[in-house]
Amino acid sequence: MARNRGDSKDNFIYRHFKKALEDLHDIKPYFWFSFFSFFSISIIGFFLPIFFEEKILEILENLVNKTEGLGLIDLIVFIIANNIMSSFFSLILGIFLGIFPIGVIIVNAYILGFVANKTVVIEGFLVLWRLLPHGIFEIPAVLISVSLGIRLGFLLIYNCIKDYKNLRIKFLNNIKESIRIFLLIVVPLLVIAGIIEGLLIILLE
Repeated sequence: MARNRGDSKDNFIYRHFKKALEDLHDIKPYFWFSFFSFFSISIIGFFLPIFFEEKILEILENLVNKTEGLGLIDLIVFIIANNIMSSFFSLILGIFLGIFPIGVIIVNAYILGFVANKTVVIEGFLVLWRLLPHGIFEIPAVLISVSLGIRLGFLLIYNCIKDYKNLRIKFLNNIKESIRIFLLIVVPLLVIAGIIEGLLIILLE
């Protein structure tokens, strides 16, 4: 009997993970919009690291202060928790016309480009390889969360205009689909990224 319960649990997770992968097709337009926006603004941040310089340096300094003295496990937990929280807010606050997730793209992309520029100036282009291992997992996860948030806001507006009678049902289905993708795809990617980033920070100190 215990074995059957285990099999049922495994099948439940597998079914929902498979459904989450299928649901990713629904966010393609939003994902590509997020991707190209992120890429473009990162380039601007790299070649024009002149906007809000003092504020960005203050943000980075606060982040360093929060992680200073943390051991490997605590650092990894901090990174993962911070990224999951930020990504979740990017998703759920998309309900407000998708403004918040778009803001997340602009801020994070520009800071990434800004930091990359400053780092390259000091240590050369080869230092960018440090971003690659965890960036492969973290950036897609963040972009998926942002895409879900933008879609949440866009479809809410669209259904208010075009299909108000079924607004509640469609909104709840959208939320359910978004949470499934977040829990089964975004969170695992952020966990992997956090582990890699934490290891790199400790090893390269």
